[in-house]
Amino acid sequence: MLSQASSTVSGWSVPPLSRPQLAEARRVRAAELFGQGRSNAEIAGMVGVHAESVRRWRRAWENGGAQAMRRRPASGRRPTLSDAQVEEVRAALERGAQAHGFEADLWTLERVGVVVERVTGVSLSRASVWAPADRSARMEPATARAAGG
Repeated sequence: MLSQASSTVSGWSVPPLSRPQLAEARRVRAAELFGQGRSNAEIAGMVGVHAESVRRWRRAWENGGAQAMRRRPASGRRPTLSDAQVEEVRAALERGAQAHGFEADLWTLERVGVVVERVTGVSLSRASVWAPADRSARMEPATARAAGG
């Protein structure tokens, strides 16, 4: 099974793969195993996914080869915040709400929006605020809804 743990190659520390990179690595490995004539169940166990995923991958592989299984660029509107800005916001949220002048150490979507704007200068809609907030360990959907904001 493919692992996300970082490893060392020739003395260099190799960072763990991102989720999309790991998913693509699994599909690439599955394509190699298709070529060896392995069964879907066998491949699923080897790469650590459900057999139904392997069945879909095999269909794509049969119709378009390994290239059909490669990661495609995300469709839709580009994110408003860059990856670097999301990391800045995440670090700010990890310091807690009180560190940003709020009375209680409770995150609401409204408060997260205020911090996003302070840190990045970007004003997000409430729906868009959820993306960086969702990445913070201290933010839970029920807490945000119960707090009204």
